[in-house]
Amino acid sequence: MSTQVTTATQVGTVGVDEVLGEPGSPNRPAPRSLQARRPSSRRVLTRTLLNVAAAIVFGMSVFPVYWMINMSLTPNSEIITREPSFLPFDFTLQNYLTAWTREAAPGQTDFPHALMTSLTVTAGVLVATLLFAFLASIAVARFHFKGRRGFIVSVLVVQMIPGEAMMFTIYGMIDDWQLMNTLLGLGIVYTAAVIPFTIWTLRGFVAGVPADLEEAAMIDGCTKSQAFWKVTFPLLAPGLISTGIFAFIQSWNEFTMALLLMSGYNLPLMPWLNAFQSSSVGGSVDWGAVMAGSTLIAIPVMIFFLIVQGKMTGGLVAGAVKG
Repeated sequence: MSTQVTTATQVGTVGVDEVLGEPGSPNRPAPRSLQARRPSSRRVLTRTLLNVAAAIVFGMSVFPVYWMINMSLTPNSEIITREPSFLPFDFTLQNYLTAWTREAAPGQTDFPHALMTSLTVTAGVLVATLLFAFLASIAVARFHFKGRRGFIVSVLVVQMIPGEAMMFTIYGMIDDWQLMNTLLGLGIVYTAAVIPFTIWTLRGFVAGVPADLEEAAMIDGCTKSQAFWKVTFPLLAPGLISTGIFAFIQSWNEFTMALLLMSGYNLPLMPWLNAFQSSSVGGSVDWGAVMAGSTLIAIPVMIFFLIVQGKMTGGLVAGAVKG
């Protein structure tokens, strides 16, 4: 009897070991949690293809910027060769010196004056746009008044009209106001061009912040203005920064209106670069200096993004708790 029990026990043990396997043996299957974590071959292939596509798109986006910087550091004698160099082996800063000191054309401004003009106009447009658009978006999103829907529709309609279609009208208005070739006139035109989009964008941000947060803060003892500035306003910071970036880029890169309304020593950077490229020295375009000027124009934009990119996510969680 004992022999039969022992034999049955051994048989049962062998059967379990063959099915489950000893810990660490090759026959033991992996736990279900580990099996679920192992990505399938199709998923790995899809992820690899997406990463490759993202790398290709990133390379195509970055290469023009790299080539601009590379050409700005390359002498003109090597730029016009049939076999361009992908690295500036003959490193030179003469192109930057030329772009910084040389006038765009006789009677035209140089780079430092054009830079100050663009910075002044862009800063004024940025402040005015955020102020007016912020107040208008709050009025449209939080208050119900007569003509509210018509105002929203008019904002969309104005945004759809291209600026080139109103060039002659704008030119006539600025000329009648005696603001031709002035920073104030150019700033008014820029502000009017970017305000419709910023109002529409900020309206979505304001509408996305629940009014219950302000009511809860008022229950805790805050006044209505304190509840707005301490709770709602920090949550709107990402929207203000996003629309501010749009206003900054639009004002900084605007070319047509600046060329139409400004001249001489009041040219902003984009018309200055066009005049600088058009002015030939010895019958040929100084491409090294043109690329250096383009790089110098891009530097303030990079600095602006470095300043604001960390604050775009900082305002997402700030202000929800009374402090």
